[in-house]
Amino acid sequence: MIPRRSTVPPPVVASTRSSTDTELDHVPQTGEPVCAHIVKTQPGESAAAKVTEARVFGTPLEALCGHVWVPSRDPKQLPLCEDCKSIYEMYRMMNDGLNDKPDA
Repeated sequence: MIPRRSTVPPPVVASTRSSTDTELDHVPQTGEPVCAHIVKTQPGESAAAKVTEARVFGTPLEALCGHVWVPSRDPKQLPLCEDCKSIYEMYRMMNDGLNDKPDA
């Protein structure tokens, strides 16, 4: 007689590993810092209307400092761009009719 092989499969051994180690990736800030810019406008043009239109339609704007962006944040919650501020101050010195602050 020929010996028969067992048809029962070997037992499955399961092991679980748990780890409580946490790895945090440090992501350095890249790009330019977030700040509010002063929008370039033409005489008689409202900066607030221009920003609202750009938000609605997603069209880019150009700031006095040359930065181009599509507005998406409340600028009142951000620090003012120092370059825009300096350029606006120069305009104010050369043009008597400008306000202390640009129109919001």
